[in-house]
Amino acid sequence: MTSEQAVNIVMIEDDEGHARLIEKNIRRAGISNPIKHFLDGTSALHFLYEDPSGPVHNGPALILLDLNLPDMSGIDILAKVKGDGPLKRAPVVVLTTTDDKLEIQRCYDLGCNVYITKPVNYESFADAIRQLGLFLSVIQVPEIVED
Repeated sequence: MTSEQAVNIVMIEDDEGHARLIEKNIRRAGISNPIKHFLDGTSALHFLYEDPSGPVHNGPALILLDLNLPDMSGIDILAKVKGDGPLKRAPVVVLTTTDDKLEIQRCYDLGCNVYITKPVNYESFADAIRQLGLFLSVIQVPEIVED
């Protein structure tokens, strides 16, 4: 993913420590795209759909989504994003501590592109995020579509 594509990374993660670790290791993988971090689903959805600088009004996005948020379920956010709206093709990477097989299946059924379980061990988590950064460096992100 190159900066000239102007792909914004939207990170929805309520744990500040996890968010810093995610961003640090994405940067270590050579990804320089802007990262907008949100601590809750409400402010993230506002940015995604209503903010003039958000992806609906300002180009493509890749979403990093935690499922366990303080104000709503990440599942609800995933369902909204992957519904019939303008962001339905935006890649969504679920990054969460939940490793329940039914929850994983549900996320894929709703359209998530990648599901990553956060390892409890710091080094394992850092390594998983570095690998995510490498993945982000090679994927193509579609433009926003208006139906």
